Amino acid sequence: MIASEKKRFDALYDKHLLALKLQGMSASTIDVYARAVRRVTEYFDCVPDQLNQDQLASYFGDLIDNYSWSLVKIDRNGLQFFWKHVLKQEWAWVQMIKPPQVRTLPDILTVSEVEHLIGAARKLRYRVYVLTTYSMGLRLSEALSLQVSDIDAGRSKVHIHRGKGAKDRFVPLPQRTLVALRVLWSKHRHPHWLFPSPAGGLEHLHEAAKPMSEGGTQQALKALLAECGIKKRSPSIRYVMPSPPTCSSAV
Repeated sequence: MIASEKKRFDALYDKHLLALKLQGMSASTIDVYARAVRRVTEYFDCVPDQLNQDQLASYFGDLIDNYSWSLVKIDRNGLQFFWKHVLKQEWAWVQMIKPPQVRTLPDILTVSEVEHLIGAARKLRYRVYVLTTYSMGLRLSEALSLQVSDIDAGRSKVHIHRGKGAKDRFVPLPQRTLVALRVLWSKHRHPHWLFPSPAGGLEHLHEAAKPMSEGGTQQALKALLAECGIKKRSPSIRYVMPSPPTCSSAV
């Protein structure tokens, strides 16, 4: 790309980033939508506003051959945003890309399987994490980011902040889960996090700057599933467990 075109692209790209920000997009959405514009620019080595329908059809054909449908959909949405908010043109090719409609149901863990997981966990934080996640039907990040102030013991509810779709909601808090969370908190007494990161050592749990990592927790859960001989993909359950972790467990 010649220097003058590179300068023009940079100006449009900056407008794209600003428009994403002004539209209230999350940091992750800004990142992937920005990548979509960079990717198509690098592919053709030209400013995207010069591309015609045939070129874009060829481009998306290559994406489908080499990448997952999730990335294809992200690029389609990112370029649609670029055309609408930066170029001020209608994205005339919305119907060009039609991902296959694939619907799968999550594998459901039974109550006995979740009991087995809790019993197999050697560390209290993972025992309580499993109970909390499954008894309240939370996502991984939602459970890990729980704070002391989110717990409304009087009304038996938990305030979930910025869940799916960046929406807040309240979920019922089972009494057994409340007991388990209190047991865990009594061990670390962190002023904010219910699941503080142990990265700085157990003696500094009450000073942790962030909660347990998603990656580490996912690995721990996979290890538990393997140890218990449970072979299910993306296991999910929404039942209340019959008993909380004991106070004698190590954090």
